[in-house]
Amino acid sequence: MSLAAATREAVRERPVLYDALRAGVVNYTAAARTLDVDGDEEAIATALRRFAEELPDGPPHDADARVSMQSGLGRTDAAESTDEWVLAVGDARFAADAGSLTGIVATGDLGPAALGDVLGRLRAADVSVEAAGVTEASLVVVVTRRDGPDALRVVEGAVGR
Repeated sequence: MSLAAATREAVRERPVLYDALRAGVVNYTAAARTLDVDGDEEAIATALRRFAEELPDGPPHDADARVSMQSGLGRTDAAESTDEWVLAVGDARFAADAGSLTGIVATGDLGPAALGDVLGRLRAADVSVEAAGVTEASLVVVVTRRDGPDALRVVEGAVGR
């Protein structure tokens, strides 16, 4: 494998570095020191610069959605599909009027990249996520009641219109 290919692979294993390269906020020499790539540090830094030049500009996603907050969510054992479910992932199902959690629900033009952005922003805002899911038309993030208002603002900032 070439040094450039090894450097790209190492960057793809570190999404934070990938995002920083896209944003143009990387000290290439310092980043080269942190990568587990065999080769000269300056050559790795050069490979990072070239990789950064090839990355797309702009936001990581194009989302346009309406965002709302739904209180009173909780985990349910109901096995049958129901209109009450707000989110189901594997055997975890969250339904309305079943607990004290809050769901932030976005509907519109969405996708997996939007969820990645939302989760990153929630992590940066120190908001813990109980569960999350996305389709091309909706995104749901389940948080504690206390974190609901902060999560709402974060999701609106990421995908709201």
